[in-house]
Amino acid sequence: MNGTHRDGDANGAVKHTTNGVNGKMGGLSELSLRTQSTDRRREASSNGLRTPTTPDSRRSSPNSTHSRKYSNPLAPPFIVSAPGKTIVCGEHAAVHGKAAIAAAISLRSFLLCTTLSKSKRIVTLKFSDIGLDHTWDIHDLPWSTFQHPTRKRKYYDLVTSLDKDLVDAMQPHIATVSPDSEPQARKILQAAASCFLYLFLSLGSESSPPCVYSMRSTIPIGQGLGSSASVSVCLATALLLQCRALSGPHPDQQSKEAEEQLERINRWAFVGELVIHGNPSGVDNTVATNGHAVLFQRKDYTKPPSVNILRDFPELPLLLIDTRQPKSTQVEVAKVGALKKKHPEVVERILDSIDAIVRSVFNIIETTDFESSSMEADAAITHLGEMMTINHGLLTSLGVSHPRLERLRYLVDQAGVGWTKLTGAGGGGCAISLLKPQARPTLDTDEYLNGEAATASAPSSSSQAQPNGSSLTALQKLEQQLEDEGFDRYATTLGGDGVGVLYPAIINDEEIDQEMFLTAEGREGIHDLVGGGSQGGAWKYWRP
Repeated sequence: MNGTHRDGDANGAVKHTTNGVNGKMGGLSELSLRTQSTDRRREASSNGLRTPTTPDSRRSSPNSTHSRKYSNPLAPPFIVSAPGKTIVCGEHAAVHGKAAIAAAISLRSFLLCTTLSKSKRIVTLKFSDIGLDHTWDIHDLPWSTFQHPTRKRKYYDLVTSLDKDLVDAMQPHIATVSPDSEPQARKILQAAASCFLYLFLSLGSESSPPCVYSMRSTIPIGQGLGSSASVSVCLATALLLQCRALSGPHPDQQSKEAEEQLERINRWAFVGELVIHGNPSGVDNTVATNGHAVLFQRKDYTKPPSVNILRDFPELPLLLIDTRQPKSTQVEVAKVGALKKKHPEVVERILDSIDAIVRSVFNIIETTDFESSSMEADAAITHLGEMMTINHGLLTSLGVSHPRLERLRYLVDQAGVGWTKLTGAGGGGCAISLLKPQARPTLDTDEYLNGEAATASAPSSSSQAQPNGSSLTALQKLEQQLEDEGFDRYATTLGGDGVGVLYPAIINDEEIDQEMFLTAEGREGIHDLVGGGSQGGAWKYWRP
């Protein structure tokens, strides 16, 4: 699916579709989300999820510590999840009009939506990882401004810029968010609150159901890993579900229908990114929505980028390593710009070489059948790894590496387990190491795999308890070295699923309530609680 160019602010992530679709979420008993008829005249401000519950769904065990609790049987709690992203190849060259490839990583954000009784008439944000806890009275919000006939948006509308009057109308309600926090922290908290409130006021109504929106994330913040886009996708998806503007995901969903649903999510997630960043490219929210990988290129900054979703990009085990070295994207981008101005012909050829790497990776992904032949797949993965190595060398020649990044690359090379390159702006920050085929079975990343990949690769408990082989020994030594030298390591995967839904919020016959969700400890605790997307098909994904 290719992005299309449009006038207005950057949103090459999606194309404009105007037809709604009907459907249901399969595999979730009778607790199904159902959309209403897609009459164009229907307001996006429909009331919340009106979903009947079954007798079984109300049953709880007397021996269970967390028995099921219902404040509103019409809308059981549900969770939305979306991935972060990393640049596989092409950073910095993309700033100068070349192509780049970004892919989803299995570090994800999770949004638990808990509908309250109708008498509450409040909406609450509980983003515990960043310390955001704020409540608004629904009736006090600026509905008259947002629902004015000249400004009211429908769920199927294409929004490529923010309405200044709407932004201004929100400000008194944002100013009360965390007023006593330190300025930098307050900026982050109010940006998150603004993202939610603009989407809520655009898609909801004064009769929207009262709800608590609780967010947890396993994505490091401020590392160029798409954490804000992941949050925007979660919020957009939840609000679209609550106003019945989405169907599915379900097993019988047609590819075109699933694609249309993802485009709708992506459009509104981009609006959230506009609120947070002002002028986003649309790439991060496209990856967080669709998963897998995207090829993108922006030759003209007055127009949106060209975006091509690579749905055949395989899910591959990956080491994401944080050097813990602070970096500045602005400084690193300026550094390359200055070098290009001083040595235009040389730098342009380096950028062309990076572009050629991107095209080579794109071609190998497009022409490889990763499921039919392990030999062919391994050759393609090796090709990808070699291109990453060359890409890193070219980025180093542009001056955007750092001694910590080079030390990290040396350690991985010495261990012989993968191919490493910096990701993002460089100058510190993070690097990614794609594991070599012979090292992949030894890394315990299965708990972080999404959907089908998790089910297909689940090893036996005995194989996890007592792995063996020289590759594992090398990997274990590498992990210890990374820890000893102060690197933060994240076991993750590259190229997995995009936005997913756990509806209702039940794993292993136990409902995930707000207390359990907010008090889960660390990344592992969150994944253990929500299943990491691998709990026997409980999580559902739109898969065109």
